[in-house]
Amino acid sequence: MRLSDSKESVKLALDTLRKNKLRSALTILGISIGISTVILISSAINGLNTNIAQFVNSLGTNDLWVFRFEPFGKRPTTEELNRKQLTYDDGIAMRALPHVVAVDPELTSQNFQTGLGDVSLKRGKYSIHNTILNGTTSQVKDTVDIEMLEGRMWTDDEEKRAADVVVLGHDSAEDLFPNESPLGKDVECRGDIFTVIGVLDKQPQPFGSGRNTQDNSAYFPLATFHKIHPEIKDYWIVVRYDDQANKGLVVEEVRDLMRVRRGLRANQDDNFAIFGPDSLTRLWNQLTGGLFLFMVAVSSVGLMVGGVGVMNIMLVSVTERTREIGVRKAIGATKKNILLQFTLEAVTLCMVGGIVGILAGSVFTLILHYAVSFLHAALSATWVIVAFMVACLVGLVFGIYPAWKAASMDPIEALRYE
Repeated sequence: MRLSDSKESVKLALDTLRKNKLRSALTILGISIGISTVILISSAINGLNTNIAQFVNSLGTNDLWVFRFEPFGKRPTTEELNRKQLTYDDGIAMRALPHVVAVDPELTSQNFQTGLGDVSLKRGKYSIHNTILNGTTSQVKDTVDIEMLEGRMWTDDEEKRAADVVVLGHDSAEDLFPNESPLGKDVECRGDIFTVIGVLDKQPQPFGSGRNTQDNSAYFPLATFHKIHPEIKDYWIVVRYDDQANKGLVVEEVRDLMRVRRGLRANQDDNFAIFGPDSLTRLWNQLTGGLFLFMVAVSSVGLMVGGVGVMNIMLVSVTERTREIGVRKAIGATKKNILLQFTLEAVTLCMVGGIVGILAGSVFTLILHYAVSFLHAALSATWVIVAFMVACLVGLVFGIYPAWKAASMDPIEALRYE
């Protein structure tokens, strides 16, 4: 078909839209709903992905975590829960590995199912509950990108002599010392008195603008933590290495060291886990995979409804224009000409619906971006293109049958049609 014929087909399609405004509007409504749903959900996922990426980067890109089992993404098995705990000496041994910059063996008093602590801190008439207690070495400042709001971390000497000092999380300090600096002042924890030497800045919050449970925390030198919780001996070891290029090498060196220290034979599996911030990224990708399937399911309903509507209006259009089809065939139009004409009309209908859906989805994304600021919803150019192509594909799929029906008409019978 010549280019002029294609332009004429598109012009006829637009004329059909103008002549039957209400019918056309209802027809493309389903397409628009499906496309706007794709745009809106993909924009929300895009914003959440940005939040997660920023949160993972804040945890440290050159960090590895070593624990009895990997706590992210799955419930630990009975075998994992019964594994031998890691020790302080395991962490100290890792400091001698090449490419390892710092190692911090940590202990934590926290309910990992709720994410909350089980201790209350007090100061005069003020108190804060469900505080997470952490015991770390002085190398914590080298393994985690700690931002201090004021004060300092403890020294090696304070750690060795189990000094009664504490560094408070942002919310702990704010609730216990409203409108005043806590530095040099005392807080009570489980009946003991500790002097505040530092306050941490707010921790990153990936999913909201509310409080992060990690901000309701208190950090003690490891030996001091032992005095508060002598029963907790389940170490979590944080390893920082020098360069991303050496990650694989460091993982293998840590694995070999741990297998030797835990007395594993060559045919035995690891009874520990080595993982990093990328584990959170993998977990999030699994979750967004479910959101993607939800997006496909919801948008497919709208697109199917819209596609059926397009097929319906095209069948009606074919019936109404039977004599026109007969005339065109009588003056030389081929079956291919008619087929392409009506297919282009169906695709044009869906293109209009796709454009309307993209515009509506963009407006909804803008509203979501400012109404839910922490979400950072952002339009994805890739999904805009995909959504538009899907709209055109719907027009092609659902327009083929009406177009074939029109192209297959007998010209003599079509001219007789009243």
